[in-house]
Amino acid sequence: MTEIRKVAVLGTGVLGSQIAFQSAYTGFEVVAYDINDESLQKARLRLAALVETYRKEVTGAADLQADTMGRIILTSDLAAAVADADLVIEAVPEVLAIKQALYEKLARLAPSDTILATNSSTLLPSDLKDFTGRPDRFLALHFANNIWKFNTAEVMGTPETDPAVIDTILKFASDIGMVPIPIRREKAGYVLNSLLVPLLNAAAELAEGGYANPHDVDKVWRIATGAPMGPFQIYDMIGLNTPYNILSHGDKHARSLAAWLKENYIDKGKLGIASGEGFYSYKPAD
Repeated sequence: MTEIRKVAVLGTGVLGSQIAFQSAYTGFEVVAYDINDESLQKARLRLAALVETYRKEVTGAADLQADTMGRIILTSDLAAAVADADLVIEAVPEVLAIKQALYEKLARLAPSDTILATNSSTLLPSDLKDFTGRPDRFLALHFANNIWKFNTAEVMGTPETDPAVIDTILKFASDIGMVPIPIRREKAGYVLNSLLVPLLNAAAELAEGGYANPHDVDKVWRIATGAPMGPFQIYDMIGLNTPYNILSHGDKHARSLAAWLKENYIDKGKLGIASGEGFYSYKPAD
C-alpha cells in the first residue's frame, strides 16, 4: 500500500483551499496549485480566513499552530506542484473538458506511482480515467463543503481502480479527519449529491418560476424538516458557480435554470458567501 506523505491540491477555490488546509492541519505536506498569481492571491486570503474559522469552530484548534500554513506551498507551476506528490487531488471547475485537459497534462508530469483523485461533484471517474495514463491509480475522492464540520469523504473507484489504491485513499481520508464512505459502484453524484442536487434544482425551479421567493423556500424547508439550512443557504455555502456549471451542461430545462442563476445573481457578483452576497447578504452592517 502506498504511503501518502505529500499531497498536491489542484484548484484553490472554496473547496480546494479547504482540502489543502485540512490536509496541512492534520500534518501532511501540501502543494496547492492554481493557474495564475491572481488566483493564488485569492487562495492566500481563503487560507488566512480558514485559520480564524478553525480557531473559532474546531475543537482543539484554539492554538492553531503556525506550521499549518508553513506546510502549504502555493504555486502556479503545475510540473513543480506534482513532481514528488504521493497523491494529487484535483478540484478544478466542474467542466468535463477542463478536467480532461488537466489529466492529459498530469499523465505526463506526475510520477507513475502517484495516485490521482478527482473531487468532481457530479462526473463519473470513468469519464476521466482514460486521460490519466494510470487508470488503476485513479479514483474519486469527494468532500462536502465546510469540511471541518461536514467531514465526509466519499471514495469511488472505476472497474479499473486497484483495490489497494481504494484502501490507501480510505485510510488517507481517515488520517485527515474525515469519515470515509466507500461507494461500491460508480454513481454520478455519489451519495451526497444524488440527494442534494435534486433538492437544489427543485428549489431553483420554485424561485425561477415565481412560485415562492428563495427565503420563503428556505423557511418552509427548515421549519418542516428541522434541517439547519434551506436549499438557497446551501447554494450560497457551495458558491453559485459550481451549480451553474452543472446546470449549464444539462438538458434544456437545466440550462434555463442556469441562465436564471447567471442573469439574476452571478452577473451581479452575487456568488454566495465567498463574495459576501448570494441569495443572502453576508456583508457586515454599516
